[in-house]
Amino acid sequence: QILYLKPPWTLANLLKCYKKHWMAVFGYVVPRSLLSTIESLSEHLCTGKPIDDSTVRILLQESKKLLHAFSSRSDYNGVLPQAYTEVNKLYQTLTEVRGALLFIHLTSSGKNAACEKMEAMAPSLQNSEEKKLQPSFHVAQENRHQEIWSVLEGVWNTINLYSIEIFQKLDPNAMTVTAKSSFEEAFLGLQKLLAAVNDIREGISR
Repeated sequence: QILYLKPPWTLANLLKCYKKHWMAVFGYVVPRSLLSTIESLSEHLCTGKPIDDSTVRILLQESKKLLHAFSSRSDYNGVLPQAYTEVNKLYQTLTEVRGALLFIHLTSSGKNAACEKMEAMAPSLQNSEEKKLQPSFHVAQENRHQEIWSVLEGVWNTINLYSIEIFQKLDPNAMTVTAKSSFEEAFLGLQKLLAAVNDIREGISR
């Protein structure tokens, strides 16, 4: 009944409402520190300024963080897990494209050895050897670490979202009943998640 801007909202209007009512409303639902996420999204998505792919990856990560925070309150009739899945798909696609471009750049520049070392990430690399490597190797290694962390974070967030949805359906005291297809989607998603976890485990073993 008391809103800074009435619906229907554009993205810009929605972010303005978040900022306006943050202390009185949203700050009690999610960590108040996430206001910086709202401000970052507003600054980059609603001002018309051009953004590069690195900024897009950061914004997608911030969006995932925000959606995950709100998942502790509700799945919002299945809308939130769906939104998280779509944002995560965008993030993974961008990560894969960046990885492919990085690989092409390294191989076309005659840095096959550096690329192999990046994949292996051998902990026994000596300081003398590190000094001889090109700066692009260190950038690639840092990106690789970020990608690995992103995958593990995505797995953890997905487990949380699906667990919330499943336990809500198993709760006999739950007031709302969601469609059966949503439960089936969660079950199928968990099967894919198990396969992804096995792939990650095998990768870590290697």
